[in-house]
Amino acid sequence: MGKRILGKNGLEVSAIGLGCMGLSYGYGPATEKADAIKLIRSAFEQGVTFFDTAEAYAQGANEELLGEALEPFRDQVVIATKFGFEGGDVQKGVNSRPDNIRAVTEAALKRLRTDRIDLLYQHRVDPDVPMEDVAGAVKDLIQQGKAKHFGMSEAGVQSIRRAHAVQPVAALQSEYSLWWREPEKEILPLLDELGIGFVPFSPLGKGFLTGAIDASTGFDKSDFRNVVPRFSEKNRKANQALVDVLKQIATSLSATPAQVALAWLLAQRPWIAPIPGTTKLHRLKENVGGAAIELTAGNLSDIDAQLANIRVQGDRYPAHLQARVGK
Repeated sequence: MGKRILGKNGLEVSAIGLGCMGLSYGYGPATEKADAIKLIRSAFEQGVTFFDTAEAYAQGANEELLGEALEPFRDQVVIATKFGFEGGDVQKGVNSRPDNIRAVTEAALKRLRTDRIDLLYQHRVDPDVPMEDVAGAVKDLIQQGKAKHFGMSEAGVQSIRRAHAVQPVAALQSEYSLWWREPEKEILPLLDELGIGFVPFSPLGKGFLTGAIDASTGFDKSDFRNVVPRFSEKNRKANQALVDVLKQIATSLSATPAQVALAWLLAQRPWIAPIPGTTKLHRLKENVGGAAIELTAGNLSDIDAQLANIRVQGDRYPAHLQARVGK
């Protein structure tokens, strides 16, 4: 698989990474440990060197899983994790006080079985802590060798500028896909200007762009998508039009809808590295295959033209979660 550089300090990652959250949290029951380790190691064998986790994914359990899975080849991979929620619990709200950043980082190093975190993200902007203090705390950790690069997640333009002025930001992680293109308005131009890489999460629309979800799909009671307006039965039915177009385009390219969605992201900028997540080995192989598809200018304009008149229905977050992004 090809490589990409995030930021200006040479952080090299595989073109497609692996978002590990869903193995432990968010999309129903956690995957059996042995199966999860097998999937993570299979990703590495297929060329994936960029693995994403966070303290808030099952309050450290996902970090522990990743640490065990990657230990045999730790020096050949890039591990990204995140701080920023009180006690690692999303329900308790944000906490990016410098003392908490330091404590969470120390705990993450132990769980990940490593002496440094390659990419340390602030998970969400904390309105009660000056961004300069957050960036300064991470800068100290980088100087101590406990972190190598600084990242932000779902941050807004002004927060990114303020942080970057204190400690260069290597990557912004936010949602971006064919059914959530909001970053194109302000975020992508800013990242272009500052030389910051972009790591799209949910690049397959939380599974919707694979074509495997329709109006009749049922989700486990613990699945986050149950509270996402975009995933209401009514909106899934309306949004099927986008997937139908994607399927047609994929067929013409001898690819799958997921592969076209990932290839489309890779074609937007040379410093974009999406992190699709999955719990299934066959989906992992499919996703990795997206990196091998090179869309031509004609393909890209065709995709834009065919999707131009399709308006995706439903918000991407319930209101209380939407309030935490873009700050």
